[in-house]
Amino acid sequence: MTGPLAKMVLDNRALTTLAAILIYLILSCAVCCAVQSDIDCLRSIKDSLEDPNNTLSYTWKFDNLTEGFICKFAGIQCWHPDENKVLSISLPDMGLKGRFPLGLRNCTSMTSLDLSSNNLHGSIPSDISKYIGFVVTLDLSSNQLSGEIPVNLANCSFLNNLKLENNQFTGQIPPEIGLLGRLKTFNVANNRLTGPVPHFINATVPAESYANNPGLCGEPLDPCQGTSKKPPTAIIVGAAVGGVSLGAVFLAIGMFFYMRRISRKRKKDDDPEGNKWAKSIKGKKAIQVPYFQLSMFEKSTSKMRFSDLMKATDSFNKNNIIGSGRTGTFYKAVLDDGTSLMVKRLQNTQHSEKEFMSEMATLGNVKHRNLVPLLGFCIAKKERLLVYKDMPNGTLHDRLHSVSEGEKTLEWPIRLKIGIGAAKGFAWLHHNCNPRIIHRNISSKCILLDVEFEPRISDFGLARLMNPIDTHLSTFVNGEFGDFGYVAPEYTRTLMATPKGDVYSFGVVLLELVTGEKPTSVTKAPETFKGNLVEWITQLSGESKLKDAIDHSLSGKGYDNEIFQVLKVACRCVLSPVPKERPTMFEVYQLLRAIGERYHFTTDDDILMLSESDGGFQMDELIVAQ
Repeated sequence: MTGPLAKMVLDNRALTTLAAILIYLILSCAVCCAVQSDIDCLRSIKDSLEDPNNTLSYTWKFDNLTEGFICKFAGIQCWHPDENKVLSISLPDMGLKGRFPLGLRNCTSMTSLDLSSNNLHGSIPSDISKYIGFVVTLDLSSNQLSGEIPVNLANCSFLNNLKLENNQFTGQIPPEIGLLGRLKTFNVANNRLTGPVPHFINATVPAESYANNPGLCGEPLDPCQGTSKKPPTAIIVGAAVGGVSLGAVFLAIGMFFYMRRISRKRKKDDDPEGNKWAKSIKGKKAIQVPYFQLSMFEKSTSKMRFSDLMKATDSFNKNNIIGSGRTGTFYKAVLDDGTSLMVKRLQNTQHSEKEFMSEMATLGNVKHRNLVPLLGFCIAKKERLLVYKDMPNGTLHDRLHSVSEGEKTLEWPIRLKIGIGAAKGFAWLHHNCNPRIIHRNISSKCILLDVEFEPRISDFGLARLMNPIDTHLSTFVNGEFGDFGYVAPEYTRTLMATPKGDVYSFGVVLLELVTGEKPTSVTKAPETFKGNLVEWITQLSGESKLKDAIDHSLSGKGYDNEIFQVLKVACRCVLSPVPKERPTMFEVYQLLRAIGERYHFTTDDDILMLSESDGGFQMDELIVAQ
């Protein structure tokens, strides 16, 4: 690859850094100016739309000038309840009539917009990114919108979900939309669209998302007649060299990942087992550096060779993948003596061997009953492999949300045991580990369960092993906040990982244990509710109906009081209006421990913890991604 395209790919780190700086500056301006402008934004929306059901008329009253008054408006969520700065606007199925409200350009900090199932007509503004530049979710489905889908939507670089189905859009879907690197959900069913569908770099869009558009063609639909199946490279190159605007920077970044994804796709047929990377290393000299003996084996050994890992994982065959995430992919490994292990292939590690070995020496000494034991590691060319003890009961997420038909859900005593043990592990990382560690990516997926359902925390301390350019700022640009539904609301504003952010994320895990619901959606909520788990709990709390959130399979079995007490602990973690009002992880552990005292899950000697009177800890003592 030569010419401008090659140079652009080689300079992708510089582009990422530039994009990060631009976003930081723009968000800083947005935060500073987002008080009166957000009020003007909502006033303009109210004035521009017909409101036959008087929903906005009754609740959107602008005669109250107290700080945060707009946060009480129907459908409005603010970054902070006492600050007039709009985080999301959700006004579905309200009978609203009119054109796309242009006043939205003044909601400069908005990250979600839902105007679905109304009577909006006319076209989407051709410069739509000027109105919703930082939106993650855009839902305009089930309206009467018409005209073409604007190419400018491709400049909304943070879009994860784009729903335009059940409208009257015509023309071609802009191929540039396929370059949106964060896009996961895309739906344009039931419109009047024609031409080839985009090639998406990260999303897998099913045929149903294009249904009832007879003029559309291309995978996953019928092939287009007389057109090439190759991706629109000319469009990509043109976008890469088109200018220095913010949209062009993001497009250039997206193009790099697009080209990388296309390259992987072309190699797919040559790599049916998904392990070409491993086979390329086999037979070549690899560096094995055990920092402590693998004492779990019957015969202690001081080495683990790459060839041993190859054999134990069937050459890292894709059929042995048991989980994956931002930090890498887990493989099931079985040794000759029948011992089961987990091998994690890290991704995006740019550290030298010396730096990596130094990190391993630190993490190898981080040992606690509620952490997944890290047994060894292997360096092979550019690959970095971590060897863990196997956790036969999988992840807490799967045990709660992927229960097969006929399989029993977790009973309350087991759920409480998991909550207490996980809190103990996180508290130890925050308060007593040396060096102390902020996890930064807590979810039910990082809590693994051993044969006795004792919780073991994985991925601790791995933030420092990721790509060095993955700072807080570039993390924001690339959308790596952690798993959706778990991220503390202040993180997207401060761009800084903190212990209180971990507490918020763990509070969401506690909500999962109590409700059985996923963090991003709620099956028990009314169909009209489109928020996440924390938003649902917030609503129930305001209506004094928190008990309605409890998993029906747990109720009436003699545990109701314990369950409700844990629910209240979770609410303290996620509903406190400011981060400093959340409990510490030590306090969370102590509260849960007291609730489960009768089960004797813990003893006084289980954990050596800094007491609150010892002065706690300093931020600079904690491991975060710097």
